[in-house]
Amino acid sequence: MNIKNYLILLTIITSISVYTIQKSYAQDKNFHIYLCFGQSNMEGHGKFEDQDTVGNERFYSLQAVDCPELDRKKGEWYLAQPPITRCNNGLTPADYFGKKLAENLPDSIRIGIINISVGGCDIQLFDKDSTISYVAKAPNWMKGILSAYDNDPYGRLVEMAKIAQQTGVIKGILLHQGESNTGDRDWPNKVNKVYQNLLQDLKLEASQTPLLAGELLSAEQGGKCASMNAVIKTLPGVIPTAHIVSSDDCEGIPDGLHFSPAGYRQLGRNYAEIMLDIRK
Repeated sequence: MNIKNYLILLTIITSISVYTIQKSYAQDKNFHIYLCFGQSNMEGHGKFEDQDTVGNERFYSLQAVDCPELDRKKGEWYLAQPPITRCNNGLTPADYFGKKLAENLPDSIRIGIINISVGGCDIQLFDKDSTISYVAKAPNWMKGILSAYDNDPYGRLVEMAKIAQQTGVIKGILLHQGESNTGDRDWPNKVNKVYQNLLQDLKLEASQTPLLAGELLSAEQGGKCASMNAVIKTLPGVIPTAHIVSSDDCEGIPDGLHFSPAGYRQLGRNYAEIMLDIRK
Protein backbone atom coordinates (compact mmCIF):
# COMPACT_ATOMS: atom_id res chain seq x y z
CA MET A 1 0.00 0.00 0.00
CA ASN A 2 1.47 3.39 -0.97
CA ILE A 3 1.67 6.24 1.47
CA LYS A 4 -1.25 8.14 -0.15
CA ASN A 5 -3.65 5.21 0.21
CA TYR A 6 -2.39 4.53 3.71
CA LEU A 7 -3.13 8.12 4.79
CA ILE A 8 -6.61 7.95 3.24
CA LEU A 9 -7.31 4.68 5.07
CA LEU A 10 -5.97 6.11 8.34
CA THR A 11 -8.20 9.17 7.96
CA ILE A 12 -11.26 6.96 7.39
CA ILE A 13 -10.48 4.75 10.39
CA THR A 14 -9.88 7.79 12.60
CA SER A 15 -13.14 9.39 11.50
CA ILE A 16 -15.07 6.20 12.21
CA SER A 17 -13.45 5.88 15.64
CA VAL A 18 -14.25 9.49 16.58
CA TYR A 19 -17.86 9.05 15.40
CA THR A 20 -18.20 5.83 17.40
CA ILE A 21 -16.83 7.46 20.54
CA GLN A 22 -19.10 10.47 20.15
CA LYS A 23 -22.06 8.20 19.52
CA SER A 24 -21.37 6.07 22.58
CA TYR A 25 -21.10 9.10 24.82
CA ALA A 26 -23.93 11.07 23.24
CA GLN A 27 -26.75 8.95 24.65
CA ASP A 28 -26.91 9.19 28.41
CA LYS A 29 -29.05 6.37 29.80
CA ASN A 30 -29.56 8.46 32.92
CA PHE A 31 -31.27 11.16 30.87
CA HIS A 32 -34.93 10.09 30.97
CA ILE A 33 -37.13 11.53 28.23
CA TYR A 34 -40.94 11.79 28.34
CA LEU A 35 -43.16 12.62 25.37
CA CYS A 36 -46.27 14.70 26.10
CA PHE A 37 -49.19 15.36 23.79
CA GLY A 38 -52.87 16.22 23.89
CA GLN A 39 -55.11 19.27 23.79
CA SER A 40 -55.39 22.50 25.80
CA ASN A 41 -54.85 21.13 29.32
CA MET A 42 -51.58 19.52 28.25
CA GLU A 43 -50.76 22.48 26.03
CA GLY A 44 -50.73 24.90 28.95
CA HIS A 45 -53.91 26.86 29.56
CA GLY A 46 -53.09 28.02 33.08
CA LYS A 47 -51.16 31.23 33.71
CA PHE A 48 -47.87 30.48 35.40
CA GLU A 49 -46.80 32.32 38.51
CA ASP A 50 -43.41 33.28 39.95
CA GLN A 51 -43.16 30.00 41.88
CA ASP A 52 -43.52 28.07 38.62
CA THR A 53 -40.51 29.71 36.99
CA VAL A 54 -38.06 28.31 39.53
CA GLY A 55 -36.25 25.61 37.56
CA ASN A 56 -34.61 22.40 38.63
CA GLU A 57 -31.07 21.90 37.32
CA ARG A 58 -31.91 18.28 36.42
CA PHE A 59 -35.11 19.03 34.51
CA TYR A 60 -35.04 20.13 30.86
CA SER A 61 -37.43 20.68 27.97
CA LEU A 62 -36.71 20.24 24.28
CA GLN A 63 -37.91 23.23 22.30
CA ALA A 64 -40.36 22.10 19.59
CA VAL A 65 -40.77 25.53 17.92
CA ASP A 66 -38.57 28.57 17.48
CA CYS A 67 -39.22 31.28 20.08
CA PRO A 68 -36.88 34.21 19.35
CA GLU A 69 -38.53 36.32 22.06
CA LEU A 70 -37.52 33.67 24.60
CA ASP A 71 -34.12 33.14 22.97
CA ARG A 72 -34.99 29.50 22.29
CA LYS A 73 -34.42 27.50 19.11
CA LYS A 74 -36.30 24.45 17.88
CA GLY A 75 -34.51 21.19 18.58
CA GLU A 76 -32.41 22.46 21.49
CA TRP A 77 -32.58 21.65 25.20
CA TYR A 78 -33.25 24.30 27.84
CA LEU A 79 -33.75 24.31 31.58
CA ALA A 80 -37.47 23.56 31.89
CA GLN A 81 -39.37 26.75 32.67
CA PRO A 82 -42.82 27.71 31.44
CA PRO A 83 -43.84 28.04 28.71
CA ILE A 84 -42.50 24.63 27.67
CA THR A 85 -44.96 23.95 24.83
CA ARG A 86 -44.95 26.96 22.51
CA CYS A 87 -43.92 30.58 22.93
CA ASN A 88 -47.09 31.94 24.53
CA ASN A 89 -48.56 28.97 26.38
CA GLY A 90 -48.93 28.68 30.14
CA LEU A 91 -48.47 26.16 32.88
CA THR A 92 -48.91 22.47 32.05
CA PRO A 93 -49.02 19.25 34.08
CA ALA A 94 -45.70 18.36 32.43
CA ASP A 95 -43.99 21.17 34.37
CA TYR A 96 -44.66 19.63 37.76
CA PHE A 97 -44.39 16.06 36.48
CA GLY A 98 -40.77 16.74 35.63
CA LYS A 99 -40.05 18.65 38.81
CA LYS A 100 -41.45 15.94 41.05
CA LEU A 101 -39.52 13.22 39.23
CA ALA A 102 -36.29 15.19 39.55
CA GLU A 103 -36.93 15.73 43.24
CA ASN A 104 -37.59 12.05 43.92
CA LEU A 105 -35.05 10.27 41.73
CA PRO A 106 -31.32 9.87 42.34
CA ASP A 107 -29.11 12.86 41.57
CA SER A 108 -27.61 10.93 38.66
CA ILE A 109 -30.95 11.05 36.79
CA ARG A 110 -31.95 13.98 34.59
CA ILE A 111 -35.45 14.48 33.20
CA GLY A 112 -36.33 15.75 29.73
CA ILE A 113 -39.77 16.74 28.42
CA ILE A 114 -41.09 17.16 24.89
CA ASN A 115 -44.57 18.70 24.80
CA ILE A 116 -46.49 19.02 21.54
CA SER A 117 -50.17 19.75 22.12
CA VAL A 118 -52.97 21.55 20.30
CA GLY A 119 -55.86 23.13 22.14
CA GLY A 120 -59.29 21.91 21.09
CA CYS A 121 -58.04 19.03 18.96
CA ASP A 122 -59.60 15.62 18.47
CA ILE A 123 -57.32 12.62 19.03
CA GLN A 124 -57.51 12.05 15.27
CA LEU A 125 -55.11 14.96 14.75
CA PHE A 126 -52.31 12.74 16.07
CA ASP A 127 -53.28 9.81 13.84
CA LYS A 128 -50.82 10.22 11.00
CA ASP A 129 -53.26 8.57 8.59
CA SER A 130 -55.83 11.30 9.16
CA THR A 131 -53.69 14.36 9.94
CA ILE A 132 -53.92 15.89 6.45
CA SER A 133 -57.71 15.65 6.28
CA TYR A 134 -58.06 16.92 9.86
CA VAL A 135 -55.85 19.95 9.22
CA ALA A 136 -57.76 20.76 6.03
CA LYS A 137 -61.01 21.00 8.00
CA ALA A 138 -59.54 22.65 11.11
CA PRO A 139 -61.21 25.87 12.32
CA ASN A 140 -59.43 29.14 11.58
CA TRP A 141 -58.47 29.72 15.23
CA MET A 142 -56.53 26.42 15.22
CA LYS A 143 -54.62 27.04 12.00
CA GLY A 144 -51.99 29.26 13.62
CA ILE A 145 -51.23 26.59 16.20
CA LEU A 146 -51.00 23.91 13.53
CA SER A 147 -48.73 26.01 11.33
CA ALA A 148 -46.24 26.25 14.21
CA TYR A 149 -45.84 22.48 13.79
CA ASP A 150 -45.79 22.67 9.97
CA ASN A 151 -49.37 21.31 10.07
CA ASP A 152 -48.12 17.98 11.38
CA PRO A 153 -48.01 17.80 15.20
CA TYR A 154 -47.46 14.03 15.17
CA GLY A 155 -44.57 14.40 12.73
CA ARG A 156 -43.04 17.13 14.88
CA LEU A 157 -43.37 14.93 17.97
CA VAL A 158 -41.50 12.11 16.22
CA GLU A 159 -38.91 14.54 14.85
CA MET A 160 -38.19 15.95 18.30
CA ALA A 161 -38.24 12.51 19.90
CA LYS A 162 -35.55 11.31 17.50
CA ILE A 163 -33.41 14.31 18.42
CA ALA A 164 -33.95 13.49 22.09
CA GLN A 165 -32.94 9.87 21.52
CA GLN A 166 -29.49 11.08 20.51
CA THR A 167 -28.86 12.23 24.07
CA GLY A 168 -31.31 10.32 26.26
CA VAL A 169 -33.70 7.41 26.54
CA ILE A 170 -37.48 7.67 26.15
CA LYS A 171 -39.06 6.30 29.32
CA GLY A 172 -42.74 7.07 28.87
CA ILE A 173 -45.53 8.98 27.15
CA LEU A 174 -47.95 11.40 28.80
CA LEU A 175 -51.38 12.08 27.30
CA HIS A 176 -54.06 14.53 28.34
CA GLN A 177 -56.81 14.66 25.76
CA GLY A 178 -60.47 13.78 25.52
CA GLU A 179 -62.58 16.89 25.90
CA SER A 180 -63.06 17.00 22.12
CA ASN A 181 -63.89 13.27 22.10
CA THR A 182 -66.37 13.27 24.97
CA GLY A 183 -68.74 10.33 24.57
CA ASP A 184 -66.55 8.63 21.97
CA ARG A 185 -66.32 5.03 23.16
CA ASP A 186 -63.86 4.23 20.38
CA TRP A 187 -61.38 6.72 21.87
CA PRO A 188 -59.23 4.00 23.51
CA ASN A 189 -58.72 2.33 20.14
CA LYS A 190 -57.85 5.64 18.52
CA VAL A 191 -55.32 6.35 21.27
CA ASN A 192 -53.88 2.89 20.84
CA LYS A 193 -53.25 3.55 17.15
CA VAL A 194 -51.27 6.68 17.97
CA TYR A 195 -49.39 4.84 20.72
CA GLN A 196 -48.51 1.92 18.43
CA ASN A 197 -47.34 4.31 15.73
CA LEU A 198 -45.06 6.06 18.21
CA LEU A 199 -43.60 2.77 19.37
CA GLN A 200 -42.94 1.71 15.79
CA ASP A 201 -41.61 5.02 14.49
CA LEU A 202 -39.27 5.46 17.45
CA LYS A 203 -38.32 1.78 17.80
CA LEU A 204 -39.60 1.57 21.37
CA GLU A 205 -40.78 -1.43 23.37
CA ALA A 206 -44.22 -1.14 24.93
CA SER A 207 -43.02 -2.87 28.09
CA GLN A 208 -40.42 -0.13 28.56
CA THR A 209 -42.63 2.78 27.48
CA PRO A 210 -45.77 3.16 29.61
CA LEU A 211 -48.57 5.48 28.52
CA LEU A 212 -49.94 7.74 31.28
CA ALA A 213 -53.38 9.17 30.48
CA GLY A 214 -54.82 11.89 32.68
CA GLU A 215 -58.46 12.24 33.61
CA LEU A 216 -60.37 15.35 32.58
CA LEU A 217 -61.64 17.94 35.05
CA SER A 218 -63.80 16.05 37.54
CA ALA A 219 -67.52 16.43 38.07
CA GLU A 220 -66.82 17.63 41.63
CA GLN A 221 -64.88 20.53 40.11
CA GLY A 222 -67.66 21.32 37.65
CA GLY A 223 -66.09 19.50 34.73
CA LYS A 224 -68.31 19.72 31.67
CA CYS A 225 -66.61 16.71 30.08
CA ALA A 226 -66.26 14.64 33.26
CA SER A 227 -68.38 11.85 31.75
CA MET A 228 -65.41 11.11 29.46
CA ASN A 229 -63.41 9.91 32.46
CA ALA A 230 -65.40 6.66 32.43
CA VAL A 231 -64.15 6.07 28.86
CA ILE A 232 -60.59 7.09 29.74
CA LYS A 233 -60.56 4.54 32.56
CA THR A 234 -61.12 1.74 30.02
CA LEU A 235 -57.83 2.51 28.24
CA PRO A 236 -55.77 -0.14 30.11
CA GLY A 237 -58.16 -2.75 28.74
CA VAL A 238 -56.93 -1.85 25.25
CA ILE A 239 -53.35 -0.87 26.12
CA PRO A 240 -51.95 -3.09 28.90
CA THR A 241 -49.11 -0.64 29.53
CA ALA A 242 -51.49 2.30 30.03
CA HIS A 243 -52.05 3.88 33.44
CA ILE A 244 -54.79 6.33 34.44
CA VAL A 245 -53.88 9.51 36.30
CA SER A 246 -56.60 10.77 38.65
CA SER A 247 -57.81 14.37 38.56
CA ASP A 248 -60.00 14.07 41.66
CA ASP A 249 -57.88 16.41 43.75
CA CYS A 250 -57.15 18.91 40.97
CA GLU A 251 -58.80 22.31 41.16
CA GLY A 252 -60.62 23.67 38.13
CA ILE A 253 -61.67 27.09 36.88
CA PRO A 254 -65.23 28.30 36.16
CA ASP A 255 -65.19 27.42 32.44
CA GLY A 256 -65.66 23.77 33.43
CA LEU A 257 -62.92 22.60 31.06
CA HIS A 258 -59.56 23.67 32.41
CA PHE A 259 -57.58 23.34 35.60
CA SER A 260 -56.38 26.25 37.69
CA PRO A 261 -52.62 26.77 38.16
CA ALA A 262 -52.93 24.88 41.45
CA GLY A 263 -54.81 22.15 39.60
CA TYR A 264 -52.05 21.83 36.98
CA ARG A 265 -49.42 21.56 39.67
CA GLN A 266 -51.32 18.79 41.42
CA LEU A 267 -52.15 16.97 38.18
CA GLY A 268 -48.48 17.03 37.21
CA ARG A 269 -47.54 15.59 40.58
CA ASN A 270 -50.21 12.90 40.12
CA TYR A 271 -48.61 11.90 36.79
CA ALA A 272 -45.24 11.74 38.53
CA GLU A 273 -46.54 9.58 41.38
CA ILE A 274 -47.83 7.03 38.86
CA MET A 275 -44.47 7.03 37.06
CA LEU A 276 -42.56 6.65 40.32
CA ASP A 277 -44.78 3.68 41.25
CA ILE A 278 -44.09 2.08 37.86
CA ARG A 279 -40.35 2.41 38.44
CA LYS A 280 -40.46 0.55 41.78
